[in-house]
Amino acid sequence: MIIGVPKEIKVEEFRVGITPVGARELIRQGNTVLVETTAGEGSGFLDAEYLKSGAEIAPRESVFGRADLIVKVKEPVHEEFPLLREGVALFTYLHLAPNPGLTKHLLAKKVAGLAYETLMLDNRLPLLAPMSEIAGRMAPLMAAFYLQKFKGGSGVLPTGVSGVRPGKIVILGAGVVGTNAARVSSGLGMETVVINKDTAGFQRIDELFKGRVRTLPMTVHALEEEISDADIIIGAVLVPGGRTPILISREMLKNMKKGSVIVDVAVDQGGCVETSRPTTHDDPVFVVDGIVHYCVANMPGAYPRTSTLALTNATLPYIKTLVQEGIRKAVQEDPVIKSALNTYEGRIMNKTLAESLGIARG
Repeated sequence: MIIGVPKEIKVEEFRVGITPVGARELIRQGNTVLVETTAGEGSGFLDAEYLKSGAEIAPRESVFGRADLIVKVKEPVHEEFPLLREGVALFTYLHLAPNPGLTKHLLAKKVAGLAYETLMLDNRLPLLAPMSEIAGRMAPLMAAFYLQKFKGGSGVLPTGVSGVRPGKIVILGAGVVGTNAARVSSGLGMETVVINKDTAGFQRIDELFKGRVRTLPMTVHALEEEISDADIIIGAVLVPGGRTPILISREMLKNMKKGSVIVDVAVDQGGCVETSRPTTHDDPVFVVDGIVHYCVANMPGAYPRTSTLALTNATLPYIKTLVQEGIRKAVQEDPVIKSALNTYEGRIMNKTLAESLGIARG
């Protein structure tokens, strides 16, 4: 099989779909790996390393034009739409629920759209987990930076100092993002509150942090009460394949402390704050009603070396499965691969995605 690895062109996205070591593993299987010129440079992987692994370095049109399977990091942006051949397979983070334009294009081109974020194994999301871990650990650090007064924040030092209370952080969700955000914030000495709808999440948080993190059920009362004096709010809610529910309305912002910071990690699935909208690393924040919003949709892209290594570690076994079994057989017979399938032969295959977009499932 011919596997294509294009260079990411999303703004400030430096990750790459496969490392040279990953390419070598696929080539050893008898596959051809085409890597776009300089695709890995942002992550510190030079063309020479891919050539040494046995991959071919090719221009963009050749990568898209020859590949049977395109392996990316982020969803195709509009400039890439014309390059997607009819019937090609695409394996990447798709996040289609808030992106009907891309969804319609994949359906029209009959692209086999396989999404990292919906691939499920034993009720886990193994391809989402490494990037969620990175984003979760980044979130309190990014928020702390924007709490600085000259960045529009309230001027509260999250760690506090002797004789002065530390900042308060409220984390919405106790999944991988939320747990890792709590790990960092509690480590910084912040007053940390996790609000979650699943009580099993509370138990895990309690066991991990030995009572240093407070947990509450996801109710409107708890949300309103806790965000009213929070310095930082982390949106860490996930609906695999679907749009994230709105938990914080614009009306709620009026009761929050001016200069507090929201980091909506869920923004790539629509966001859990009504006033969220996707931003980029080169223009990451905006202010609504005195509240700083950090809504970068590809947060792990800020640390591309670590992110790319972690992502290839996670995705490589599934790429191997796709090429060993063939795309058609894999998506029809392998239940794990099938869980990643969002679009196929002009139909939506993911139930949650179909419901989010109001389109009949195939």
